[in-house]
Amino acid sequence: MKPRVEPVDLNQLPALAHQVIKAAKFPMLATVDQDNHPRARPVSPVRVDENFTVYVANLASYQKTAEIEANPNVELAYLAPDHDQLRISGTAERVTDANLIAEIWEANPLLKMYLGSPDNPEFILYRIVPEQVRFMREWALAYHDVPFKSA
Repeated sequence: MKPRVEPVDLNQLPALAHQVIKAAKFPMLATVDQDNHPRARPVSPVRVDENFTVYVANLASYQKTAEIEANPNVELAYLAPDHDQLRISGTAERVTDANLIAEIWEANPLLKMYLGSPDNPEFILYRIVPEQVRFMREWALAYHDVPFKSA
């Protein structure tokens, strides 16, 4: 028997997308390595704005740092426990605004615990600026473009 697909109220797409972000917590971040192979790994965003701009803390020594620096086109893929999906495709850029870094730093105690201070040379904060946000209900087999305002 084919599973029943819950209907999607298109007017509720932004709210449904944010529900997936909240439920999934740890999306997969996809990058491309130096040999042009895709690489995906779970990340823990330190902030998600209403317009689907996602902030990810990173270490300078991580392989994904070199991959992002060489090709800033990335995608975040979220999968909620109920299997609804969200994909945010966009460009990753380093955050250099000291006020924004301080604001995110203060809101995330784990950054302090692991990195000591925002001046730690290993600490990099990336802002992933969305270019496309897509939502799919479990078993729907089709994505809906989620409307959002560019930052």
